[in-house]
Amino acid sequence: MKPTLSRRDAIKTLGASAATLSTALTNEAMAAEPLKLKGNIKHSVSRWCYASIPFEELCQASKDMGIESIELTGPKEWEIMKKYGLTSAMGWADPWPEKTGLTSFLNNPKNHDAIYKCYEELLPQAQAAGVTNVICFSGNRNGLGDYQGLLNCQKGVKRLIPLAEKYGVTLTMELLSSRASHPDYQCDNIEWGAVLCEMVGSEKFKMLYDIYHMQSMSGDHIRNIQRYGKYISHYHTGGHPGRNEIDETQEIYYPAIVKAIVATGYKGYIGQEFVPKAKDKAGMLESLKKCVLICDV
Repeated sequence: MKPTLSRRDAIKTLGASAATLSTALTNEAMAAEPLKLKGNIKHSVSRWCYASIPFEELCQASKDMGIESIELTGPKEWEIMKKYGLTSAMGWADPWPEKTGLTSFLNNPKNHDAIYKCYEELLPQAQAAGVTNVICFSGNRNGLGDYQGLLNCQKGVKRLIPLAEKYGVTLTMELLSSRASHPDYQCDNIEWGAVLCEMVGSEKFKMLYDIYHMQSMSGDHIRNIQRYGKYISHYHTGGHPGRNEIDETQEIYYPAIVKAIVATGYKGYIGQEFVPKAKDKAGMLESLKKCVLICDV
């Protein structure tokens, strides 16, 4: 039979329990505090990666983390985000004009009328909501040569530039991998994108440098950022391979890349666009917090 617990042992046990409880409560309180970010970069998160979380819950969680933007959102969501003091670092149309999108956009002149009509409506809404970047795409090659693709995109973008300048919005073409996620996509390298920016010749047209996608194409991010930073208005993250967390499980070292971005004088946002491995809300948000801190150099 076990000996009875002495008064001294009982006091020790109670003291240890109280200390444990105190520590747990302190940790819980600390977890609830907003992240103390350095302020060298502004943080954003892509909505689609957290589609399973109700939107207003994601808004509150983002605000609590010090994230200032939920991007790849449209006018209906911008209205909701105002309540939380959030913006959209990269807006878009929802839906896009019929028969357009990632695979068929500015490099196909047949789309130009519909795209113009779309942005004619979208850009005033962006200005009213304080959204200063709106995404656009090249479209797939579909047999189109790179030079003709440049000419077609130049024509379509130049038609949009007066709208962009009028409403103070930067049209931002995303760089995507044609080797993996988006086969045949034309704007798949920063050199092509930089040439297009020169051809358009307006500060209201730039590139979205998606680090995950460009790792698939060629890597060399720091040199690309140093050479072509003036043509870039936004950055996306993502672990490679797999588009999971941007931590030690993948091949890109984000702290060095973000330091290179900051060194160029960039004052915009970095959008977290990885797909969390966790499927429960708490795990997903904890993952987001971790990756924001990795980029907060």
